[in-house]
Amino acid sequence: MMKIHEVTDEQGQYRGVYLRVVGDAELEIVDADGALPVPPGALEKVLERYGAPFDPEAPITAVAELELGGAGRLRQVRHLAGYDVVARDYLVLDLGEGEPLCCFGATVAAALQHLARAAARAR
Repeated sequence: MMKIHEVTDEQGQYRGVYLRVVGDAELEIVDADGALPVPPGALEKVLERYGAPFDPEAPITAVAELELGGAGRLRQVRHLAGYDVVARDYLVLDLGEGEPLCCFGATVAAALQHLARAAARAR
């Protein structure tokens, strides 16, 4: 399981948003409300839509890594640009073919939560 974002609840407490692999390569998003399956292919589609090619020369700090069951890996990296005061967490998706894609972690977390909730309602 890998934390991909953190939010503040109504009481001011930090609550993590996590991704975990279940079975061979299925993903679940886990937050304070519980766990929901992520629709197949959603992670790739979100990164294709909102991400950009990852710059391997960017000054980053590796935070965590999640193996996606033979389908590649997802890395969390922290980047502090010269104009930022606080470092930002990004997710980098590397499927082994093509360029790795990178996107702000909060964006990916929100999109996956939305898609997982919509899929759950449709069932």
